[in-house]
Amino acid sequence: MSDVRSSVIGGSYDRPADTSARIQFRRALTLTGMTLVMPGSAQLVAGNKRIGRISLRIWMGFLAVGLVLLLVSITSRTGLFSLMTNPRLLTLGRWVLIAGAVAWVALIIDAWRLGRPTELKRGHQIWAAGLNSALCFVTAGAMFFAAHLVAVQSSFIGTVFASSTTSAPADGRYNVLLLGGDSGPDRSGVRPDSLTVASIDKDTGRTVLIGLPRNLEDVPFKPGSVMHKAFPDGFTGEGNYLNAVNTWANNHADLFGTKEPGIKATMDAVEQITGLKMNYYALVNMHGFSKLIDAVGGVTMNVRERTAIGGIGSPIRGYIEPGKKKLTGDQALWYSRSRVLNNDFSRMGRQKCVMNAMLQQLSPKKVLMNVEKIADSSKALLTTDIAQQDLGVFMDLALKAKSQKVSTVSLVPPVIYTGNPDYKKVRRMISAAIDEAEGKKPAKPAQLVTATLTMPQTEQQKAQAKVAAKKKDPVKANQTSDLGSTC
Repeated sequence: MSDVRSSVIGGSYDRPADTSARIQFRRALTLTGMTLVMPGSAQLVAGNKRIGRISLRIWMGFLAVGLVLLLVSITSRTGLFSLMTNPRLLTLGRWVLIAGAVAWVALIIDAWRLGRPTELKRGHQIWAAGLNSALCFVTAGAMFFAAHLVAVQSSFIGTVFASSTTSAPADGRYNVLLLGGDSGPDRSGVRPDSLTVASIDKDTGRTVLIGLPRNLEDVPFKPGSVMHKAFPDGFTGEGNYLNAVNTWANNHADLFGTKEPGIKATMDAVEQITGLKMNYYALVNMHGFSKLIDAVGGVTMNVRERTAIGGIGSPIRGYIEPGKKKLTGDQALWYSRSRVLNNDFSRMGRQKCVMNAMLQQLSPKKVLMNVEKIADSSKALLTTDIAQQDLGVFMDLALKAKSQKVSTVSLVPPVIYTGNPDYKKVRRMISAAIDEAEGKKPAKPAQLVTATLTMPQTEQQKAQAKVAAKKKDPVKANQTSDLGSTC
């Protein structure tokens, strides 16, 4: 035969040089792929075996940690959340991710070197270099981004959840006082215009929202407390409403000996009103609330009534019309706080509907995709004394609450007359609502119904009650066993 040697491959004749080039190209790609799937394996096969063994052990360690986290997530979701919110573990995890990214890229580059790129054909060199560069970019980019997200979460937790004092649930429930306030150039500090107690079952997440009007009068205080000494017969006098307790206490801070006298006094008052032990508080700044809504792409609401945008210390600059629609942060803010065309009690109902919508629509996926924006907005949004150690517990309860009905009970007309409230009846109402939420038979429900017939009402309140009875008015959200269906 002639000196041109041939071999038959797949039915066609290829020269040995071409066959060798393809084999060498496949070898180079294989080494790179091995490093992507199991870092260190390429070095163990064709390079520095010591580096390969160390890399493989580290990789197996990562896999073992991942397996442990998977088992924890299956057996204890609260435990997983606690690990994910531990500041020390987050800091450690961040640096491990950064170091891992650098090491992985170095191994991929070394795998490319082991593939002898200078001996490859020109076309194969381009493909091998392109693939190697792409893998370096993807792996390093993903791990650096993960490290950035960990840093954002660690900063957010350290800033917002700085407290280390935990509070055990009372009678199987966590009770958190939610305060909605608004800071501005015409105000001193943040004034709580919205007060709601979230009473949460520690096992199921079943939640009862207890609405307290800002203009509740004759507020009682715990015997022996600073406020009780100053107002032994209750917080009486011109303008002395529930939301003014915060202001009075802050103006007399030297009497309290605490960093947050206004919050402390308000929590004491709410405990005396409701008969519930307050575990924590969360103060929501309305300006930050608007940013949070924008951070998650808006919130879908079934708007029940025409609501003005503006009109509180400024001209009305628009309206939110009835119907199902997605609200921006500014629109959701005004839907929650406006009372120009309606009243405080309608506003309280709308606020509860917004809370319910946020609970249902803030999915883990949406939070993950917007984690940085959420963290930035939440720093301006939230002030709380919820302890870092309990953060995992509340994250787990929030997920459980998504599958549960949310009940509401509010101290508003015609059930409770805010100018002369019957606080014994208030505690009976709250106890009955919690019993119903827990599946127990409410105690003496007739007491709560017949009282509405004898409670003094203005003509305007009577008219509003009749209107609410005929349509799905936001006021109805103040008293319901299923907030989702009412909103």
